[in-house]
Amino acid sequence: MNYLLKPLTNPGIASVISDFMTLGTDKNCQYPVSSADVSERHVRFEYRDGNLVAKDLRSQAGTYVNGKKIIEQNLNLNDILTLGDLEFQIVSPEEKTSFPLQSKNTIWNDELNSLVHGAQSDFPILMLGSSGSGKEVIAKAIHQSSRRKDGPLVCVNCSALTETLVESELFGHIKGSFTGAVSDRKGAFESARGGTLFLDEIGDLPYSIQAKLLRALENNEIRPVGSDRTIQTDVRILAATHKNLSEKINQGTFRLDLYYRLNVIQVSPPDLVNRMEDFDMLMGEFCKNYRVRFSFAAIAELKKYKWPGNIRELKNLVARCSALYPHELITESHINKLLDKTTSEETLDNELVSGRTGQQLPIIKEIEKQMIIKRLAVNKGNQKLTASELGMPKSTLHDRLKYYNIDVVSFKQKPA
Repeated sequence: MNYLLKPLTNPGIASVISDFMTLGTDKNCQYPVSSADVSERHVRFEYRDGNLVAKDLRSQAGTYVNGKKIIEQNLNLNDILTLGDLEFQIVSPEEKTSFPLQSKNTIWNDELNSLVHGAQSDFPILMLGSSGSGKEVIAKAIHQSSRRKDGPLVCVNCSALTETLVESELFGHIKGSFTGAVSDRKGAFESARGGTLFLDEIGDLPYSIQAKLLRALENNEIRPVGSDRTIQTDVRILAATHKNLSEKINQGTFRLDLYYRLNVIQVSPPDLVNRMEDFDMLMGEFCKNYRVRFSFAAIAELKKYKWPGNIRELKNLVARCSALYPHELITESHINKLLDKTTSEETLDNELVSGRTGQQLPIIKEIEKQMIIKRLAVNKGNQKLTASELGMPKSTLHDRLKYYNIDVVSFKQKPA
């Protein structure tokens, strides 16, 4: 049985004590901490004949167990370990409660662990972060950690629908309420009953719909489009956006009262470049899923990149390698061909302009654009099917359509 180390000075999530685990301020320690009183390599834990042993590594402040300074000592359940200004308790695995997502970045991991109890509540959670930083993955983890995990998780991309359609998508409609409404239809609020409703890109929600959403959240009831009756709701709201909501509020395009209603618990996933401690873990997971192998030199080259598209861009790169170079070891020469360095933060805005004004796109972008156009033509403008065939979320396809200025309507089958 592996014991857990539970921080007491700054309460957080108990971590499993693995064999030969080192604790200290050195970032290479298995348990890195931040404290002026703790040495770079302060104490080491190991298991001997089933017993947990703590060994002080000649630390400056010393290691104390239950107030007594030690050099090496067996640890027991509930022992208090003091390292400078930090205190920890030895606890059993039964006491472990952790969030499904973890990070080697201390600050981000603390924020993730703060969601353990927040996920158990029914309060709204607002996720603010750059596109591709993993907001939808976090939403799924929150749902799985909540009391509503046995209920449905319904996702709505607020930026992918017109004003008329988004109202119907959220609240439903009755037959004949508008052209094309050939039957009654449940909206996302009803479909998510007893579960979680994830509103992605909430910053793009039309202003006129924001007031109706606010009423739905405050009164726990909705009114389908064209109906004169209200329906009681039972959903937990998660919302996300990459837009600057403060700026949109100042511009008068996002309601301040809706912001306050959504912003009960806030999570801000960092850009990939600010959590590179997780790069190897993320890379390994994507390589496993797509069955791709990279050389050490290739990985080193990838770590130099700024990743403006964040985790989504990394995932897409691995998927691209799988498609173009199956069963090959990806080397540095492959990376130089596949990695679109023109999408760095300094040139991203210029590239967006070139994509919309008809100027020549970088070769990788041009290939992607043509692939999207071909699949849209085959699928007669069906975005859901096209996204599925291209192996990307529908929200990503929607972003690409705007990026390349592709008119989906032109692909839809014209009536005879």
